[in-house]
Amino acid sequence: MHKARLEAFSDGVIAIIITIMVLELHAPHGATIDGLRPLLPVFLSYVLSFVYIGIYWNNHHHMLQAAQRVNGRILWANMHLLFWLSLIPFGTAWMGENHFAPAPVALYGVALLMCGIAYYILSRVLIALHGPDSALARALGRDTKGTTSLLIYACAAPLALWQPALACALYVLVAILWLVPDRRIEKHLA
Repeated sequence: MHKARLEAFSDGVIAIIITIMVLELHAPHGATIDGLRPLLPVFLSYVLSFVYIGIYWNNHHHMLQAAQRVNGRILWANMHLLFWLSLIPFGTAWMGENHFAPAPVALYGVALLMCGIAYYILSRVLIALHGPDSALARALGRDTKGTTSLLIYACAAPLALWQPALACALYVLVAILWLVPDRRIEKHLA
């Protein structure tokens, strides 16, 4: 089975996710800069989520570029990832509207954790199809950054119930880790 439809569908879903998030940004009622102040938590949660969706889109693109073909297991693993990504707008809106209160920040962390797990599953299913000696398997290697991210999410989500600011700082830390270009796949495809 060719991978083009999977890539096109995933790109479309990710574009819709970003659109849903931006539609949650509402203009202030006043015409002064002070009118923007109450929207700051909503905007900050949007920025963080936009960065995360961008990171997933970028890494998803690179990983599928290294893949030669897909099968039914990969299609379902990809749907699993898209399901969890589709919950990011809800977590983003709840977290921003409630000014980073403990429960919304914890739920946001659970969504990030599940996205990370789903991405890991997708990568392993792709490697299983292409083989342990494939360019994809060599490029992903042990995936230390991915495993570290999962551990941070698993710690940050429950921590948010007591220290939501610290949990948010950990979410930002993971995003920064992934903003540093990951050239593993590009090196193996060159």
